[in-house]
Amino acid sequence: MLHFPVFLDLKGRTALVLGTGEVAERKAAILRQAGAEIRFAEAFAPDLLEGCAIAIGADAPQPELEALAAACRARGLPVNVVDKPELCTALMPAIIDRDPMTIAISTGGAAPVLARQVRQRIEAVLPMGLGRVAAMAERFKSAVRRRLPDLVARRRFLDAALSGPAADLAMAGREAEADAAFRRALDGADAAPPGIVHLVGAGPGAGDLLTLRALRLLGEADVIVHDRLGTEEVLDLARRDAERIFVGKARANHCMRQEEINALLVRLAKEGKRVVRLKGGDPLVFGRGGEEAEALAEAGIPCEVVPGVTAALACAAGAGIPLTHREAARAVTFVTGHRRDGRVDVSGLVRPGQTLAIYMGITMLPQIRDGLVAEGLDPATPAAVVERGGTSRQRVLRGTLEEVAARAQAWVETGPALLLVGEAVGRGAPAWAGARLAA
Repeated sequence: MLHFPVFLDLKGRTALVLGTGEVAERKAAILRQAGAEIRFAEAFAPDLLEGCAIAIGADAPQPELEALAAACRARGLPVNVVDKPELCTALMPAIIDRDPMTIAISTGGAAPVLARQVRQRIEAVLPMGLGRVAAMAERFKSAVRRRLPDLVARRRFLDAALSGPAADLAMAGREAEADAAFRRALDGADAAPPGIVHLVGAGPGAGDLLTLRALRLLGEADVIVHDRLGTEEVLDLARRDAERIFVGKARANHCMRQEEINALLVRLAKEGKRVVRLKGGDPLVFGRGGEEAEALAEAGIPCEVVPGVTAALACAAGAGIPLTHREAARAVTFVTGHRRDGRVDVSGLVRPGQTLAIYMGITMLPQIRDGLVAEGLDPATPAAVVERGGTSRQRVLRGTLEEVAARAQAWVETGPALLLVGEAVGRGAPAWAGARLAA
């Protein structure tokens, strides 16, 4: 984060605008909207800052602007000098006004035009009446706190109320009806709401490959129980005050045993919390989501599974490898590189016209190769190892199965990595992967 965002209360306070002209007038107009009293000046003098809450420099000579910036820094007073970020301690963002809701967008002075474009996109999807929903919430704030003193119950009620019938009526400008609907919902609110667990796939870890449903649930969760891999960037999109519990697992190094994770999910849900169990890739593809869902069902806990982009899909797309191809593969088989007992079992996996996507197999790759060859697979079959597939740090090792098996263990850095084997692996267009592709 380059700058810390903060909103200033300027009602009845003085703002200095140094300079004259169109830009200065435009900045002054924004400050007036926030309730500030404007003090204009064409030349800087230190006494102009007396009683000011903020200072803006625009359309003034460079020496005057530098003097303003230096004086404000000495006083610890926020100062913004238009188009001169090196003189600023405060930036004027692109603003979306849905009073009493305000949204501000800034690029840290790097690209104001981009901030304006982002503002326009957000403006297009936010209803003009959204501020009326915020105002309704303000009117009922004290009543909600009295009725629902428990924070989790209160948050659960507001999540529903601010997206339900009362909110629709408020956005339509029907204030009396909206208040009546909100009051009815509050009267019927359950102070001890039932908990629920959402098994959410984080995909490969890139935030823009997260599903919209997963993004919404991350914003509503009371607790996020997350893995080691594929969740770092996604966690940045979650609600800031949600509790985070790390239960990550690596081969032969389990932070928490699966039985303990199951018990944790059950306990949190029984406390009435909305839990997101965030798992790299897809929860039901080698993610033990099935075991967790079974444990929750046995305990009578509601559970929803939200799919994610599994590693085979992310790796293939990022590396430019088609998993199926009319001339090379009409089937894809997802398989783990080792069984629960640690042994490699590739029996029955060698069939013509298919692509093998082998998860968690790098440490056992020589044994996997030997097993596949023993089953009749040509060691010259095209293969690839894709590390951190679907992310900005993706790397790809290509070759024959024999070549890849010989090099992969020394080549892989931090993982996770996936092995793809089959004739289709030698086709496709590596340029799909763009700058993320590494030989």
